[in-house]
Amino acid sequence: MLTAEMKFIIRNFNAGAVATVDAEGRPKVSPKATFLILDHATIAFANIRSPGTIANLRFNPTLEVCFTDILARKAVRVSGAGEVVLVSDAPANIRDSFQEGWDYLADQMSAFIVITLTAAEMILSPAYDRGLEEADLRNTNLRKLNAL
Repeated sequence: MLTAEMKFIIRNFNAGAVATVDAEGRPKVSPKATFLILDHATIAFANIRSPGTIANLRFNPTLEVCFTDILARKAVRVSGAGEVVLVSDAPANIRDSFQEGWDYLADQMSAFIVITLTAAEMILSPAYDRGLEEADLRNTNLRKLNAL
C-alpha cells in the first residue's frame, strides 16, 4: 500500500496531522511527530500527551493522517483504524522500533497507536499541473525557508 515515495515523505516529514472524530461527531486534528512505518500497510505513533486523540480513537478508531513534504509540495494521506496498545502490551518488535527511533522519549510513552491502513494516496500541489518540476519547487521553497 505504501509506495517508496510515500515512505520517504513519512520518514522525512514525519510530523503528521492526525484527524479523528470526537463523541459529538466533531472533527479533531492533532499533530504527532513520533511516526514509524512498521510495514507496507501499518504505521504507528507513540502516545506521549494525546488524551483527546486517545479518547476519540476509543470511541471511533477511524482516522486519517496527512504528512506534507513542504519543499516538494506533496503530501501523503493515509486512512485506517487506530488501535491503542499500552507499551506493556505491545509486541517486542513495536517496542524495539520505538526504542531505536525515539529512545530519548521512551519514558514518556504510555501507549502506541497502531494504524492498520485501508487507503493511502499522494496529494500534489496544483503547481505540478502548471508544469513545475519537483526540483524547482524544492529549490524555491528551500530558499524561502532559509530566508526565515
